[in-house]
Amino acid sequence: QVQLVESGGGLVQPGGSLKLSCEIRKSIFSILAMGWYRQAPGKQRELVAVINTESESTEYGDSVKGRCTISRDNAKNTVYLQMNDLNAADTAVYYCYAAEERPTAEYAYWGQGTQVTVSS
Repeated sequence: QVQLVESGGGLVQPGGSLKLSCEIRKSIFSILAMGWYRQAPGKQRELVAVINTESESTEYGDSVKGRCTISRDNAKNTVYLQMNDLNAADTAVYYCYAAEERPTAEYAYWGQGTQVTVSS
């Protein structure tokens, strides 16, 4: 079974930084893209950042533009998210995402989520 292993979440002070990582394991087919979404209490899950495996093109959510950088190590099937200048609004559960190529369709995988809490 494909597994997305997340790490790096936790408690951080306002204005601080952290780095998340996510490794996809036991992937049978190639990974087309990886990234992060987040969901705060009472809010809809939103895009944080995604990166295309082959082209390394990136897309960021409006709420994090200029403060986050996503990167990918294709050989390790691992995606990283560097987050800077964090504030309370960034408090959410962050979910790793991977799009896998299959013979007839793409399939989306989700991590279990890692809690990021920004508080003094």
